[in-house]
Amino acid sequence: MNDHIVKAYDHELRDLRAIVSRMGGLAEDQLVAAMQALAEFDTEKAEIVRNADKQLDALEIEAEKAAIVVFARRAPVADDLREVVSSLKMTGLIERMGDYAKNIAKRTLAVSEMGPVAVPQVLDQMAKDARKMIQDVMDAYVHRNPDLAMAVWERDEALDNLHNSAYRTILARMMETPDKIGVLTHFLMIAKNLERIGDQATNVAEQVYYTITGVMLEEARRPKHDLTSTELVTEENLDNE
Repeated sequence: MNDHIVKAYDHELRDLRAIVSRMGGLAEDQLVAAMQALAEFDTEKAEIVRNADKQLDALEIEAEKAAIVVFARRAPVADDLREVVSSLKMTGLIERMGDYAKNIAKRTLAVSEMGPVAVPQVLDQMAKDARKMIQDVMDAYVHRNPDLAMAVWERDEALDNLHNSAYRTILARMMETPDKIGVLTHFLMIAKNLERIGDQATNVAEQVYYTITGVMLEEARRPKHDLTSTELVTEENLDNE
């Protein structure tokens, strides 16, 4: 392979990496904007978050096209093949982060219509932790840092624990103020969406680690600590509409 072809190949891989990185940044922005809209019960901001999800969808398609170009022109093997396939998986995971941020915005619109109540502080902490996971996993991807990817993967347990705390806190408020059950149910689902954003960041970390090392992180090494999944499955399905 001559220098010209090598440079062209590197350029095509860089294009794909740039799309993945841009998607990660947009997903982070979506999360921040969604939580700002919730904190302010700002329906205009919530609508902006809902509409901005289309940008992530478009970038996911762009990533697929870039990958097809690499496959068609270069027939990648070994490390390059692993990176292209993992990058495609990452774009799908990041797009789901945007979906969960959009769901938070949808819940904000519903809460605003029902009469807002104080947002549980634990949701803010969950959002901060989830945002940091996104930031760190994208840094791990850009800088090819497997240790940082592993650290993000391990931090999912802390977010699960926060989700369990949020679940208990909100249920307690439901018992104290049964007239607010409708609004508080939306808060339960926002907590679930934040936990799922962390899950997607964890899954991205697995792909980043695999891309760099060629070794898959085994989920069996760390049991899932979210205790609420089965209890919220019906409500969660509503968010996937």
